Amino acid sequence: MKGVLALQISALQMQKIAQQFARKSNLAKLFSLVALFCVHSIASAQMVKNIDEFNNAVASAEAGDTIVMANGDWHDVELVLKGKGTEDKPITLKAQNPGEVKITGLSNLSVSGEYLVIEGLVFTDGHTPTGEVIAFRTSPDELANHSRLTNVVIDNFSHPERQLSDLWLAIYGKHNRIDHNSFINKRNRGVTVAVRMNSEGSRKNFHTIEYNYFGPRQVLGANGGETLRIGTSHFSREYANTLVQYNYFDRTNGEHEIISNKSSGNTFKGNVFFEAQGTLTMRHGHYTTVENNYFLGNRKPNTGGIRIINEHQTVSNNYMYGLTGRRFRGALVIMNGVPNSPPNRYDPVIESAMNNNVVIDSDYIQLGAGADEERSAPPTTTEMQNNIILGKQNLNPITVFSDVSGITFKGNVLNEDASNPLSSGFEKVPYKVSKNSNGLWVPEKALLDNIDFGEVKLPVTKEDTGARFYAKNESQIPFKSGSKIAVKPGMDTLANALVASKPGDILVLENGGEYLLTRFATVNHPITIMAEQGDKPVIRSEKPSFIVIENGGALEVENLWFDGAASPDYKGNSIIRTSRSSMNINYALTVKNVKVTDLDINGYFYFFKAHPGTFADYIDIKNSHMENITGAVLSLNKETDDLGVYSVENLTLSGNTFKDIKEEVVTIYRGGFDESTFGPAVTITNNTLNNVGKGSTHRTGASMYFHGVQNLHVSDSTWVDSAPISLYLTNGEPITLIENVTMKNTPKIQSNSDSFEVKNVTY
Repeated sequence: MKGVLALQISALQMQKIAQQFARKSNLAKLFSLVALFCVHSIASAQMVKNIDEFNNAVASAEAGDTIVMANGDWHDVELVLKGKGTEDKPITLKAQNPGEVKITGLSNLSVSGEYLVIEGLVFTDGHTPTGEVIAFRTSPDELANHSRLTNVVIDNFSHPERQLSDLWLAIYGKHNRIDHNSFINKRNRGVTVAVRMNSEGSRKNFHTIEYNYFGPRQVLGANGGETLRIGTSHFSREYANTLVQYNYFDRTNGEHEIISNKSSGNTFKGNVFFEAQGTLTMRHGHYTTVENNYFLGNRKPNTGGIRIINEHQTVSNNYMYGLTGRRFRGALVIMNGVPNSPPNRYDPVIESAMNNNVVIDSDYIQLGAGADEERSAPPTTTEMQNNIILGKQNLNPITVFSDVSGITFKGNVLNEDASNPLSSGFEKVPYKVSKNSNGLWVPEKALLDNIDFGEVKLPVTKEDTGARFYAKNESQIPFKSGSKIAVKPGMDTLANALVASKPGDILVLENGGEYLLTRFATVNHPITIMAEQGDKPVIRSEKPSFIVIENGGALEVENLWFDGAASPDYKGNSIIRTSRSSMNINYALTVKNVKVTDLDINGYFYFFKAHPGTFADYIDIKNSHMENITGAVLSLNKETDDLGVYSVENLTLSGNTFKDIKEEVVTIYRGGFDESTFGPAVTITNNTLNNVGKGSTHRTGASMYFHGVQNLHVSDSTWVDSAPISLYLTNGEPITLIENVTMKNTPKIQSNSDSFEVKNVTY
């Protein structure tokens, strides 16, 4: 017999109140009837405390029933909810208390039937054993319709293999509502939320996705990091008719398609994109509407806006501020297409509109983007009208890559000191921008009134979105945010201090002290190892690696001396390396004022080695001196499958001296021709290289080797008696600039292409 929950108390209280009213009012009967109705309704709620009770409750659930999962940790459970509710009496699966039911381990949830509601659950500390965490189906033929997912959290429920793909939420069926959920910290490959259309029962679905919080998603460094995808290329000419409105996308940086629209008839309105790298992309499908969305880049790298591909697309009344992305990641992009394109490529832009948008201090408007031998079909019967484009950061904001005679330009506004390759359709005005009462940068009111833009105000706030009970906290812990801990010289004192440390702590070594490692020094969270200014403490190790950055770790080292004299006689030793296992949490490495000597006990001794399946948000080496190394300083070339996967997003070498290095100072590899990512971005400045890259067993014969780097700037550096820089330029219109460089007794730059820029290089 189904249990009657404590919720009945309120109904019983209503009965008592009704009895009291009986002496004073003829409404007593009405109150009694209401109370009895409440008792009858609530009596259908059943508490379940384990998977067996859950399965039994599901098997007997009827319209109007509620299954209540008891508070606690539900570990390694595959929950299957099948049922048939009605519009007035749905079957509800809910937490006893929102946020206090945690689904962990190897777990997932699949639902099918009619009028089902799921609410209040938290998925964390685990991953799905299948390809989907929450699926609106229980088999290919059993789908969920007229159902709702609300007030649910999926936070860091990520497979440990970062390149293994899964979906956090797969929406099948029709007329489903996804609202007020939080999707945070997806760390492995795969779309966060996907609308699936691989059966007739999931097309023309009329789903609503609204008021959800899409929390931070780290850079994946590969294709497959979309936050929201509707459809796939195979079904892109089918209609989904999905509505996406009033969601908040907070630093969703997985790849350059934050939203990948791959079906027809969808609407995106009133969404906010905060410092999110990438764009809302109409990748496939026609008749898409994109209106009243706000893109707040705040000058963060690679932040983008809206990209138009395909036919009958409407982009209007959107607001962009501080977007820095270029090429496919511009604030406003209209692409070239492929003539007679197959579904998985690029349909030409036809009869589309990009009108009445406000673009402030954003760098790039890209027209005919992607034009090449394949993408040779320019936009036709398309219009770009009444847009306000004002910016001081880039005075050449409009780039034309192809024939744009098929675009009608009319009534657009551009600041008077900006250049414009287009001869008509633009009015020049003074750059006048101010912050309004809503905290947003806006042009003069008269300009807004001319295009009927209305009040510049966020359509939804961060606080309006997501699960009500779940905090939207910053997940990253900064360096030097913890306690200072003194570490005495001696054997394994450093390794032991790392074990005892907490995230953000600073381990302070004694000036001039000697530290010997007889075990791996493992880094499992952000940590700083440093010494105060003065004589550097020296660190040696009897293990093949001094320090290992494990999953969740990040390392900053400052004013230290690493010496290889005690290292074992192995090939392939390293001072610092990543885990040999896949790491699904991005790491960071900062090296400041460090001395490195005598990494020569055997061949291929590296300062730093990144293993496959790991990814760095950034690596910085500054003001350091490294000499007598039989391997490379930085080995970032182990992802060689040519699928667009790479090892580091941002690399900076500044103010360093590298001497007597057998291999490269840095070797970095991004293979393939995928266009879904931004990096790597590399800055090399104020360095000196002496006798670098000339070892007899050196494979590349280069002092620095860059394969597929998307943004490379080498400046103000000197090469002496060294091997050349070697470049391998691939797709993506890479920016490569080498300037103010001296190369003494060093061969000229080697490259597979001449599409790089050289300024003031002397030999």
